[in-house]
Formats: sequence, C-alpha cells, structure tokens
Amino acid sequence: MASRQVIQQQNRGVEEGVPGANKQKNMAAERKNRRALGDIGNMVTICDVNGKPLPQVSRPVTRSFCAQLLANAQAAAAAENNKCLAVNPSVVDGAQAQAQPQPAKKPQKRAAAKPKPRPKPEEIIVISPDSKEDQPKSKAKAGEMSLKKRSLTLTSTLSARSKAACGPKVDIDAADANNHLAVVEYIDEIYQFYKSAEHEGMAGDYMDSQPEINAKMRAILVDWLVQVHNKFDLSPETLYLTINLVDRYLASKKTQRKELQLVGLGAMLIASKYEEIWAPEVNELVIMSDRTYSCADILVMEKKILGQLEWSLTVPTPYVFLARFIKASMTDAKVENMVYLLGELAMMNYSTAIRYSPSLIAASAVYAARCTLSIAPAWNETLRQHTGFLEEQLMECAKMLATFHSMLLDGNMRGIYRKYEGSDREFAALLPPANSLLFISFCHSSSN
Repeated sequence: MASRQVIQQQNRGVEEGVPGANKQKNMAAERKNRRALGDIGNMVTICDVNGKPLPQVSRPVTRSFCAQLLANAQAAAAAENNKCLAVNPSVVDGAQAQAQPQPAKKPQKRAAAKPKPRPKPEEIIVISPDSKEDQPKSKAKAGEMSLKKRSLTLTSTLSARSKAACGPKVDIDAADANNHLAVVEYIDEIYQFYKSAEHEGMAGDYMDSQPEINAKMRAILVDWLVQVHNKFDLSPETLYLTINLVDRYLASKKTQRKELQLVGLGAMLIASKYEEIWAPEVNELVIMSDRTYSCADILVMEKKILGQLEWSLTVPTPYVFLARFIKASMTDAKVENMVYLLGELAMMNYSTAIRYSPSLIAASAVYAARCTLSIAPAWNETLRQHTGFLEEQLMECAKMLATFHSMLLDGNMRGIYRKYEGSDREFAALLPPANSLLFISFCHSSSN
C-alpha cells in the first residue's frame, strides 16, 4: 500500500512539475518500488548445495515446497556427479576401492567415515501345525478331547446296557424308506401327538345320563353299522370315526330310542364325507334304513351332530394305532385280520370302548391276536417300544377281548362274524379264541 502511495505521489509530481527535470528520479523510484513488490510476492532467491541460485518461482514457499526444491537440487547434483564419474573412470575405481574392506592395510589418518552397519533382519519363526515340535502337543490335546467325548455318564451307561440286553432296535419303517406317503421322517412324532391327544377325543361314561338307551342297544347299532360299512365297502377309518362320533354325540345330548339309528346314519354320512373319496349318497342311506327315515331327517341329524360336536372331527381313533402296531408286530395277514376282528369287537362293546384309551385297545388287540395264533413271544421289545405298553398293562383288556371272541356266535349280533368268516379275511372269525387268556380270566373271576 505504501508503494502505491509513493507511485501516485510521483505521478502527481510528474504531472504538476516539469517532466525533464524529474525523469531520472522517477525511474529510480520505480525500480525500488518494483523490488518492494517483488519482495511482497515472495520472490526469494534460493540456492542449491553448491551455492548456485535456483530459478525463481512465482508461488509462496512453504515447508513442503521448499523440501521439494531441495530434493530436486540434490537430484540435479547427483546427476552431474554421475556424468563426471562416467567421464573419469579412475574416480570410479577409487571409489570402489574405498568401498571394499581392506583389513590388511593400516588405517590412514584421514580415513573415510565407515558407513553404519545395517541392522540385521529379525529372524521370523513360523509356527506351523505340521511342525514336529507341535505334533505331540496337538496329539495330546486330541487325546484329551477324545477322552472327554468317551467319558460316559451314568444315564448313558445304563441306557447302553439296557439296549444291549434287549437286543438291537428293529427298524419297522425300513421297507418304506422310499415311500413318501409313509412319512418315515416324522412318523414317530405323529404318533407321539396321537398319544397326547387321544384322551381329548374320547367320550365319557354317558349311559347313565341316557334314559331310553342302554349298552345293548348301542351294541346292536354298532353291529348294524359294521354291516352297512361292509356293504358300501368303505375304509376302516370311516367305521372307527363313525363309532367315535356316535359316542361323543350321545355323551353330550340326550337321545330318544327311535332316533338312535338316525344318529348312526348321520354319523356315518359325516365320517364318509371326511374320510372317503366317494361318500355314499343320502338316498342310499335311506334305503339301508329300510326307509325308516327320510333324506331330510338324515340331513337335519347331520347338522345336529356337527353343531353339538362343534365340527371337531380330527381325533385319533383306535384304527390309527392299529395300523402302526400291526406294522410293529411284523406278522402275516392272519394276525392282521385277527387284530381287526378284535378291534371291532372292542368298539362294539360299551365296557371296552369307553373305559380304555384307543392306543390301549389297539395294543391289547395285537397282544390278544398273537396269543390266539400262538405266536411266541406274545409281546417283544419292538412292540413295547412302539406301543409304549408293557405286557402287564395289556392283560386286563386282552382278557376282555378274548371273552368277546368266545361269545361271537352268541345272540343275534352276527355282523362282525359274517364280515370275517370268509377267505378274504383269512377265516379269522372261525379261529378259536386264546385259551391262555380265557383261562387267566376264568381263574381271576373264580378267585373273586
């Protein structure tokens, strides 16, 4: 700012005064002002290592920029030295001679400063898992882990001993490994759920609450439903679900004697719609009842049953357990038909259908069938594992089934007998009952 004021004042003096007299003074002032402006622009003269001035720059000199300039100057000096060495090879030889160590010669007075020795590189020790030193340690650790894994608890030891004593577990689902309909992957979980939910679908003891119905009437109804079921060639699931719906409805609703057969027809219609692909028509059920009831009567009863049971139709019946336990028995068709015969006898009699759970009825039917056909042993470990019952737990129900089998031809109820007397059922109804169970039952009754 000061230089600008001086220039302005001098220009004013030139304009006001005589130009010839003050011309030299004005030139000298301009030179001084330009130097001042040059100093303001940081036009600093920088010299290299040898003292030679470096070219001027037009940017402010910072520390980093000054360091860059010095590095450039040193690089230029090194280049000049290399040129000189290339021109004079003797200088190069002398430099190499000085660089080589000469232990034999005496040190000169003015010996060049020896370069500082470079630090030796640190030795890096690589520890590999395959090294010989670490192999014993790794083996020792592996041995400790294996010992920990091999250490058995008391429970695992006892279970292993019990399995060894009982023999190897038989895989009853091995033949169905490639059958997707058999659901082998979670069949055990399915039957665990059935066992936990079977009591929810059972009917209580309702006969005392029915003033016009007794156990014999119920047995006649079930025997007739077996004949209707066989006439339509329906699936076994339909028959067992029909009997379950009848018992559950009678347990919750008082029914007149004249409507008992109508309850059976409505229950069979519901079970057929639930289980069958082609359910019987209502007109066909009317014909089977000898036109005692009309189509409207059957449809009204169907609505009553569904409303009373709140549409709860998915319940585990004895048939689902019979199918599984027969598979665990691993026997022929004779045992299978005998099991179904005893199962239907158990459902026809009120004392067993209401008193025992579906799984216990199925297991007892398998046990009684094996006793009837003299299969030894009557109860093995495979059956115990899949049914969850011991032989002692089945004895009471099995004795009752054997008694019903012995009374199969007594009275007017011949529906089950006619169903199982043919060759298609392996003449199961013609076989004599299990004498061993009848003898135990007779001894027990005589002692009481």
